[in-house]
Amino acid sequence: MIAIFLGAPGVGKGTQAAAAAESQGWTHLSTGDLLRQEVGAGTDLGLKAKEYMDRGDLVPDDVMVGMVATRVESMSADEVLLLDGFPRTLAQAEALHEAAPEGAIGLAVCFTASDETLVERLLGRGRTDDTREVVEHRLTVYRETTEPLVDFYKDLGMLREINAEREIKIIQSDTVEIIQAGLAHTNPQGANG
Repeated sequence: MIAIFLGAPGVGKGTQAAAAAESQGWTHLSTGDLLRQEVGAGTDLGLKAKEYMDRGDLVPDDVMVGMVATRVESMSADEVLLLDGFPRTLAQAEALHEAAPEGAIGLAVCFTASDETLVERLLGRGRTDDTREVVEHRLTVYRETTEPLVDFYKDLGMLREINAEREIKIIQSDTVEIIQAGLAHTNPQGANG
């Protein structure tokens, strides 16, 4: 099953995906990490992506879709894949639904927090690309391009929301509970059934 993690930059979806994957033996796929690996390695994809990332803009759909589709197509039947940072646009969401095995996308978990909290967290990370101007631009880009996915998954009956302004352990517990419920719903006979 694929669980999509949605939410604005700085909301903690990557932290939650990593923690849930580690505690439950699930797979955490972070497109941000994949992109940073490509940038670090100096690949053509990485150099192309870096131009967009440095401005706080989204990496183009064709680059992202190709990278993620390859991974999703190779999923095993009983794998639980926590997709962090993808899709970020409606076009990416539609491409993901085409690439994924039928019924593989089980739910979308949307983490929510106030803009004040998000800006404070992003500026506190210490990344060189996280200036106030870039952070505010990233939040604007999120509102315009990624936030519409909330309604997209709500309309599909797949959306679950989590308040990300609480204690990390409470958020973690809610995250695991929601994904386990999604697994039970998509595969009532159990993981091996």
